[in-house]
Amino acid sequence: MDRHDGSPTGSTDAETPAAGGTHRAASPGVEGPLPVVTLWEHFGAGADAIGREVAQRLALPYHQQAFSSEEIESEGRDRGPSAEQQAAQIESSLALAQVFSAMGGMYGGFDGRDIIDTQEQKRTLIAENDATVHRYAEEGGVIVGRNATVLLADRPRTLHVLLTADPETRIARAAERAGISHDRAARRQKREDQVRVDMSKSLYGWDPSAVENYDMVLNTSRLSQDAAVEAIVHAVTGPGSAR
Repeated sequence: MDRHDGSPTGSTDAETPAAGGTHRAASPGVEGPLPVVTLWEHFGAGADAIGREVAQRLALPYHQQAFSSEEIESEGRDRGPSAEQQAAQIESSLALAQVFSAMGGMYGGFDGRDIIDTQEQKRTLIAENDATVHRYAEEGGVIVGRNATVLLADRPRTLHVLLTADPETRIARAAERAGISHDRAARRQKREDQVRVDMSKSLYGWDPSAVENYDMVLNTSRLSQDAAVEAIVHAVTGPGSAR
């Protein structure tokens, strides 16, 4: 749902207060809500590093994705052979397991469960994520994933950014940053890009990979991290930025 990408609330729900930066959170004389930047990325496009630096420059909080790449990868593996191993794996990513269960189909199915119960679970997940995103928006800052792009589509002083790059660049970058093999990063890329889109489509009925949902699309194969940060910060703080 994420991240990489749009996801409801999860075990990695954390806020990182940004250190004081060279830019102010709001332009002098501008009243209204604090600025918000929503980020959605194709796996490995650099949302975490770019988002944290943007938040620092704006002196506003950074709100990471609900689910990490490691959690999504773990949910894609077969469970361990013993009941104890299965329980440990499920407990480590319980929130994500609940999302997959509510999504049904290839992610969990209903397995005889009453469909009404499944729909109620989905409504609960959506309500919890909605509340989290709107609470974050009141504080201003950078929100990665969590379907914030669609939830805050009509919010003033909000910039919606899609980060992308060619697959090979994204895979190589992810492998280096996570300290994993190229093949493992490639498997993560294939699964995670699909899972995060499916979450958003299932729970919110929108396609986070569609460019028309964004104010800005940045290709980090062509732009350095510093250039991407500068572009976002300028869009938030520069002339005509308050909307």
